[in-house]
Amino acid sequence: MLNFLSDTVTLPTQEMMDAIQHAMLGDDVYGQDQTVNELERLAANMLGMEAACFMPSGTMANLASIMAHCPRGSKVLVGNESDIYIYEAGGASVCGGIVYEPIPTQADGRLLLHDLAKAFPVDEEDPQFALPSLICLENTHNRCGGKVLPIAYLQEVKEFAAERNVPVHMDGARIFNAAVALDLDVREIARYADSVQFCLSKGLSAPIGSIAAGTQSHINKVRKIRKMLGGGMRQAGIAAAPGIIALHTMVARLDQDHRHAKQLADGLARINGIELDVQQVQTNIVIFRVTDPRYSWDSFLQTAKSRGVIFSEMGYGRIRAVVHRQITTDDINRAVQVVEEMMKKGPF
Repeated sequence: MLNFLSDTVTLPTQEMMDAIQHAMLGDDVYGQDQTVNELERLAANMLGMEAACFMPSGTMANLASIMAHCPRGSKVLVGNESDIYIYEAGGASVCGGIVYEPIPTQADGRLLLHDLAKAFPVDEEDPQFALPSLICLENTHNRCGGKVLPIAYLQEVKEFAAERNVPVHMDGARIFNAAVALDLDVREIARYADSVQFCLSKGLSAPIGSIAAGTQSHINKVRKIRKMLGGGMRQAGIAAAPGIIALHTMVARLDQDHRHAKQLADGLARINGIELDVQQVQTNIVIFRVTDPRYSWDSFLQTAKSRGVIFSEMGYGRIRAVVHRQITTDDINRAVQVVEEMMKKGPF
């Protein structure tokens, strides 16, 4: 099977597996796991942040970060196409008593400043209104096709937030993809956020975990919330050791995934019955539509899977393909050939 379902399907490298065998272990809830401590120091340093906390998942990292920033009864401003709003089970409302205010998401992943401004009441003393306490950005933006937020835009949002005395949290699940695409040190992206979440288990190929990073005081709160949510882990160095290898060895190779994504987009765009703008592909995510009336999005996915290629649906009938370390140039060619044959022969 060629699995374009997500970059979460990546398997750890042999070096990561070897690191698990030799990890120094301790009880991480008490801060005694040396391997976790090393990972957290490395991640914080790479992002230019004061501190970091190893989390079981990106969902928990985002949730704990939001809860650490936002008082109960306040609002978190999120894109209406963001993963936080759509795919994270409403955790901030359920666990934190925090109101989500969805902001219109532009095709390139931006939340326009004038749309953000509408979420702030004219009279903040009016007791009828829940007040915004956090702005969340997503970079790269999943449902917008792996779009990278421009640095100039990040600076504008940071200045906007500072004027209103609210912090910015970045759901940077694929922030290293953004840094590679911009050919910048990841610090140059993270500097425009007060806190950042990124995933070790997507394109970086570690088997488990994400990182929440920010100021020391913020991470102290995150660590306490992690425990409350059931994310306090014991000998977690077994999971952290591959993360260290991932940060040392997997970032530079992400450019290869981006090139393969372009190759896939180029191939699919030439097929009758497929609608795809190659110019919109910036990182490792390719989103396209099937315009052949013989297929629904569901029948397209089922037929492709029956022929050895797994894609996913990404809302509004769109199809998503995520390129990752285990997808080769030959795999791209084969996937394009399968889709081309499907468009010629029809479903099943």
